[in-house]
Amino acid sequence: MTYQDTLTWMFSQLPMYQNQGKSAFKKDLSNTLKLAKHLNHPEQKFKSIHVAGTNGKGSTSHMLASILHEAGYKVGLYTSPHLKDFRERIKINGQPVSEQFVIDFIEENRTFFKSLGLSFFEMTVGMAFDYFSKEKVDIAVIEVGLGGRLDSTNIITPEVSVITNIGKDHTQFLGNTLKSIAFEKGGIIKPMVPVVIGETQRTTAEVFKALADKNDTTITFADKTPAAYYKSDLIGTYQLKNIKTVLATINQLINRGYRISQENIRAGLLNVIKNTGLLGRWQVLNKRPKTVCDTGHNREGLKQVIAQVLNEEFEVLHMVFGVVNDKDLNTIADILPKNAIYYFCKPNIPRGMDAHKLKAELEGYNLKGEVYNSVSEAYKTALNAAGDNDFVFVGGSTFVVAEII
Repeated sequence: MTYQDTLTWMFSQLPMYQNQGKSAFKKDLSNTLKLAKHLNHPEQKFKSIHVAGTNGKGSTSHMLASILHEAGYKVGLYTSPHLKDFRERIKINGQPVSEQFVIDFIEENRTFFKSLGLSFFEMTVGMAFDYFSKEKVDIAVIEVGLGGRLDSTNIITPEVSVITNIGKDHTQFLGNTLKSIAFEKGGIIKPMVPVVIGETQRTTAEVFKALADKNDTTITFADKTPAAYYKSDLIGTYQLKNIKTVLATINQLINRGYRISQENIRAGLLNVIKNTGLLGRWQVLNKRPKTVCDTGHNREGLKQVIAQVLNEEFEVLHMVFGVVNDKDLNTIADILPKNAIYYFCKPNIPRGMDAHKLKAELEGYNLKGEVYNSVSEAYKTALNAAGDNDFVFVGGSTFVVAEII
């Protein structure tokens, strides 16, 4: 099979949350454990950092990988979803896994995958762990896909477990309360493995403390820990919280014998994009009119991004906006700016919400705009309509951003 044949098989034959949503969610780790055994337990052959959380886990993972890269380590990085190319999910020192490795891994294991009916995500986690093991990385930063306790990545015993924050997202899997969601994400907490929590939240702190006590380990709340100020090339104001989480995590690694200097931290945070290839986080696409895209998509993430949008100076705000069809618009509509022109669009995946439905629901919140046939058409129309002193924002979903970068 060619690389494209391989991807087509992976995407079409097996459940993939990115496309299908709830039907792709697995209720336990039994398949992942069978896969790990089949691959001779690659997850036991490299050190790791495990990163969960509702918002910021992607940026936090990339920052950690960049700092460790600057410190001279060979660093694996596993994240999801991808924006442009599947290989973004699996990198070493910023370089994506080769197309040939993807082809060979699927070809060699396809019969086993089919016999178990493995999900897209289970296969991809197996591929990442196998790659990191074979390439003998010094350490890998592993981002949780969804939740934590039952996530396919949760077969590692990391150096540090990191949970950035808790918000109401994916409630159909993780529960409807912050406490239930915290319990699911806190499932990555392991015996004797230090835990870093990014943001202290009254309703979730007790859940994490109880899980840490049960696992006989220490817990650090990054936002309550004094830390030096560092700049980053990830310029969203919301990144300040992620930087604090990263610094607390690096301190835990230093306590465990990793050699990471202040200069490594400074250079790592200033060169995240160069070192890791991260896309879609307050990414400036155009200067006149200023145009920015961001993958923030749940209430907490969008709230921070919209606050930054409204801090910008502009004459007219143009919002190119689309979501997935399991998005509860009632959870985000009140934070979207009313004094803006909306360009409603559907991301080009099966889970994309119909743009006419999106418009109809948001008009009830006095959000005005027109429907476009594609993200591309909405984006081009917004750019053409905007004056030099206007501001164009593109977002609402990771998959909207993926179509224009």
